[in-house]
Amino acid sequence: MSGILARLFSGQSPQSPKADAPGQFGVHGVQDKRDWPPLTEEEVASVLAHYPSLPPVTAILWHSMRPFSAAGIVLLKGVGAKTVVVKRHHAQLRSVAALEVEHAFMQHLRERSIPVSTVLSTGSGTTAVTQGIWTYELFLPAHGEDLYRDTMSWQPYQSADHARVAGAELARLHKAAEGFDAPARGNTCPLVSSMVAVGQADLLPALREWCAQQPGLAPQLAGRPWEQDVQAVLEPFHAKLRPLLAHVTPCWGHGDWHGSNLLWATGYEAGITSVLDFGMADRTCAVFDLAVALERSGVKWLDLPAPGVVVYQQMRAVMEGYQSVRRLSAVERALLVAFMPLVHVEFAFSEVAYFGTLLKDAASAEVAYTEYLLDHARWFASAEGRDLLDWLPAELARVPAAPQ
Repeated sequence: MSGILARLFSGQSPQSPKADAPGQFGVHGVQDKRDWPPLTEEEVASVLAHYPSLPPVTAILWHSMRPFSAAGIVLLKGVGAKTVVVKRHHAQLRSVAALEVEHAFMQHLRERSIPVSTVLSTGSGTTAVTQGIWTYELFLPAHGEDLYRDTMSWQPYQSADHARVAGAELARLHKAAEGFDAPARGNTCPLVSSMVAVGQADLLPALREWCAQQPGLAPQLAGRPWEQDVQAVLEPFHAKLRPLLAHVTPCWGHGDWHGSNLLWATGYEAGITSVLDFGMADRTCAVFDLAVALERSGVKWLDLPAPGVVVYQQMRAVMEGYQSVRRLSAVERALLVAFMPLVHVEFAFSEVAYFGTLLKDAASAEVAYTEYLLDHARWFASAEGRDLLDWLPAELARVPAAPQ
């Protein structure tokens, strides 16, 4: 299952001066069919009219293979081959207001030395624009090598060094995020890494209320025994999380931390030069966001049902890197382990609505519900999943806990 919002683009020079739109990454791998039409030059020209400081478009150099939106690198007229990144969302997924909260978080991080993409403003001062059923955002190209450009989400890092550096950068992001107090957007904004319901003491009532607010989700759950599934599959994990929830310190997080949302320095030593794609960012807590990062790259989900899918060396490296910058307290370590089987829950429910209601793709909605929401959690109850949850506390204990 690879339905995870993807990274923006680095602005690297493509192989050819103009790229035809490829297929896209889908729920089971690369697929020929695109969920959203690729950007066109005429369309981009109409969007650039809202950005009077930018010259006209010359060509679209590259189209994204990532799902949930359409994006590309756009070459502008003039000397020096200037490029910008244009990203288009369906307005039911992202409004201008929703994107401006995301952009405000990015600006908060940038002011605290986190290397995030630069968002461009329109002539009227907004950082996104709506045209018809679409919402657009523009970025300057980020700096660095896109070493994971052709890697699907939920794949391991290319090395333990990359994993360690990524863990340290995530810790720096969490420290920089302190003081950004915008409310959680997961109540009504689909496809974000949220814990609005998971973070409540009574999971099923909280999910009932949250699901009712999610656009298009109610009709997709009608006829499914979803409440029974929550009680059978998710509630046993939530029972272990419940006693720890009083110790959660709210904090905004990236929401989708993995190798393809990072750009890298060239040369022998690994280094991160840019942090990309805050599309799944929300107000959760630092250990929730770290759990997302660990399960994104530390378990080879696409290899299931084969055994041996946990990449322990890389999980260790992510945690070592993270705690070299921000040591976890004892209660945070317990929260991290308890969150691991649950960080996907609200995003998975949101995907059911996205595929079933917005895209009218019943088959993918079924994958989102059965394979992602339920089987993802069931794996943590398997022998290999239990081994991972048993390994994490001892591994975390290798570094002395921070004071409470």
